[in-house]
Amino acid sequence: MITVSRKAHFNAAHRLYRKDWSDQKNAEVFGKCSNPNFHGHNYELIVSVTGNIDVETGFVIDMKVLKDLIKNKIENALDHKNLNIEVAEFKNLNPTAENIAVVIWNKLRPHIDASQKLEVVLYETPRNFVSYSGVH
Repeated sequence: MITVSRKAHFNAAHRLYRKDWSDQKNAEVFGKCSNPNFHGHNYELIVSVTGNIDVETGFVIDMKVLKDLIKNKIENALDHKNLNIEVAEFKNLNPTAENIAVVIWNKLRPHIDASQKLEVVLYETPRNFVSYSGVH
């Protein structure tokens, strides 16, 4: 087994809050990330696919295929968007880095061979990042 990875990025705004909580409780839990006027991040994304090397091509996955998949399914859907307002998956889901990573994984998983492992690493800031490899 070998892992290949592709980096990508997108810029997006969001607000961390729960509709069923008061403004005060949202501020206590989410701090400045609960700003009603939203705030943005320059997200860095690393998508990794682990599998066997194909004997005919020498690839685990064609990197152009992976590049286009990330562009079409993730960057086009999230880049320069207000996640809370413009992205259907976050209409009722708090767009934390954790939840964004799971949404990205779910968007990509159907397009990756079932025999291969998929991992998503999402950097919200250079020092804060999450990784998700699916339910075990």
